[in-house]
Amino acid sequence: MLTQKLVRLIEAHSETLAESLLHKVQRSEFTRAYAQVPVEELKHRVHDIYLHLGEWLISKSDGDIDRYYSQTGMRRAEQGVPLSQVIWSIILIEDNLWEFILNETTPDRPVELFCQQELLQLLEHFFNRAIHAVAMGYEQAGEQMARVSTHVSSAKHTVPSHGAEPRIHAKA
Repeated sequence: MLTQKLVRLIEAHSETLAESLLHKVQRSEFTRAYAQVPVEELKHRVHDIYLHLGEWLISKSDGDIDRYYSQTGMRRAEQGVPLSQVIWSIILIEDNLWEFILNETTPDRPVELFCQQELLQLLEHFFNRAIHAVAMGYEQAGEQMARVSTHVSSAKHTVPSHGAEPRIHAKA
């Protein structure tokens, strides 16, 4: 019950959390390539996660997490953001969340401390799964781009055949 209360607190402050994270991503030396990602796109994705955190932690399946973050990985690969920076941004999302929780709550009783720990375990599972799925999507995008590149490259080197070779008749 108290864990849900913490989740609701996070969801209620989703806009503030998204703004805070956006500033961290923009200032971090480990996420410089995020300058290539439209600010509104990034803010919307993160706000959506914070706003629906309860669903992500309790209702959504691992498959849902895999699909969402795999798509994110593919999108960031297409935008040219290095995988290390994509992973660091997910770590920043989690750190930003924990900073908020620690600033907004002070567990006075053991049960409240237990709830924080329970939430930590749920978040760890979620973010670990997210990092793995992002990497999988990123790799998949890389493989697709390599196939397209190979196809385009081989098409440039193939001379189309337009019927039979011309014959040269020698006079005898």
